[in-house]
Amino acid sequence: MAAHPLTVGFDLDMTLIDSRPGIKAAYQELSARTGAVVDAEAAVTRLGPPLEEEIRRWFPEERVAEISDFYRELYPEYAIAPTPAMPGAREAIAAVHAAGSRAIVVTAKYEPNAKLHLAHLGIEPDAVIGSLWAEAKADALREHGARVYVGDHTGDVRGAHTAGALSVAVATGPCDARELLAAGADVVLDDLTLFPSWLERYVAEEAEEGEGDEAASA
Repeated sequence: MAAHPLTVGFDLDMTLIDSRPGIKAAYQELSARTGAVVDAEAAVTRLGPPLEEEIRRWFPEERVAEISDFYRELYPEYAIAPTPAMPGAREAIAAVHAAGSRAIVVTAKYEPNAKLHLAHLGIEPDAVIGSLWAEAKADALREHGARVYVGDHTGDVRGAHTAGALSVAVATGPCDARELLAAGADVVLDDLTLFPSWLERYVAEEAEEGEGDEAASA
């Protein structure tokens, strides 16, 4: 393992952070500023896909880019402070680092806002890559050599598999365990509090396999 350090990727929304309170506040402010009706309660049940998909529900297509940019401008003031870490998030990143491995965040969220969340919560991954969704996440996962990707959405499962990475899913977002398994997740955990013990077992098994390969080739 030392010769080939493990890199673990994590999704952000509803994996590392519970962004529902902050996103709800941002949508409410967007609605107040624009005069448009935006059902913030409904919007936060659909977290995962790119922002533009939600904006299209409330604004005409010709305004999607403009309103999406405006939302992102409002976001730091209204969404960062109300957003807590998910249970086990800090411990999950710490477990990766304790194993001598790298932790990266690959998210559909606008990268500057993703970094604001992590800095506010004191979560310190080795890299943050934003504005990638589902299969497109594979680009960053491959670039960083991630062999495991942890997420809460079926889109995260697709991203992991497209990158040739192991898909570890947490049932803390809009997709339940049954949906995640049906999408092909290799591992499903109730939440991130279970991740450190899973990672310990995974690293140990990888080490045993490596020793077995070396013995076979000797």
